[in-house]
Amino acid sequence: MFTRHLPLQRRLCQTHWSIRRMSVQPGMVSASQSRKKVTIQTLHNLRKTGTPITMVTAYDYPSASALSSNPDVDIVLIGDSLAQVCLGYEDTNQLTLDEMIHHCAAVARGSTHPFRIADMPFGTFQTSQDEAARNAIRLVREGRVEGVKLEGGREILHVVKKLCAIGIPVCAHIGLLPQRHVAMSGYKVQGKDIESAERVYQDALAMQEAGAFAIVVEAVPQELSKAITEAISIPTIGIGAGKYTSGQVLVWDDILGTWPGHKAKFVRQFGNMKNERDRGLKMYTDAVRERSFPTEAESYAMQPAVLTGFLEKIGSVRQKS
Repeated sequence: MFTRHLPLQRRLCQTHWSIRRMSVQPGMVSASQSRKKVTIQTLHNLRKTGTPITMVTAYDYPSASALSSNPDVDIVLIGDSLAQVCLGYEDTNQLTLDEMIHHCAAVARGSTHPFRIADMPFGTFQTSQDEAARNAIRLVREGRVEGVKLEGGREILHVVKKLCAIGIPVCAHIGLLPQRHVAMSGYKVQGKDIESAERVYQDALAMQEAGAFAIVVEAVPQELSKAITEAISIPTIGIGAGKYTSGQVLVWDDILGTWPGHKAKFVRQFGNMKNERDRGLKMYTDAVRERSFPTEAESYAMQPAVLTGFLEKIGSVRQKS
């Protein structure tokens, strides 16, 4: 009786929450109560204080929401690994920009405090600075990401400088470059000899000079990543690069144990969601087969008078037919 004196928007909100939520409707994203929005400055402060930075991949609303419920997750990476783990492609190079934007937007809807970074798919930044800028702008505008990640070394410096110059934060990616796995003859550890180690090291220095705010270092000896981390003043995020980087990143499916494919040496499984998933599905199908689901408590019912009238109605219809 008092709601008519409230502003329309507030009345609508009260009406919305009085309606029972159906299972197909997304719930509210539960923001971490103890964590403010992570910014680039936050990440630099973590590096300065020696607090390891945590980065995890996310590909959709549920995974982003789950990561946002943990105040210790600093960065959400919408990685091009979604090509394999979500879309069933053979490698990351098959992923299109439109597909990446679609998943970025879903992650953004489920994300709260973590800083959001998206991989720029293969072919979206290699042809020209202007093309790279157009595609990065789409990721920011349509995908609602806060930074982009580019695989490559000094050969893409001009692109990194361009994006930074127009205000798009860039996270570099050096060492093993999955988008170039064919040219590299596979997914091989980089920097194992003096020449290749120096190349990766110089790439890191050049990326910092070009304006990158952080660098992902993949599949290099830990001694090399340690030397890089000590030589630059921006965060390094390791994946298969040892413990001396400023932080670590792993793929969501590897952490939770749901990826059935090959597991790299550096992957540690922190959960076993596959077994729990399979157990839940088996319990569901068994319950359906034996008709123990749904129960009366899980079903809707008519009022007795309504049921009587309905049965009389269809009974007369059947008699006429």
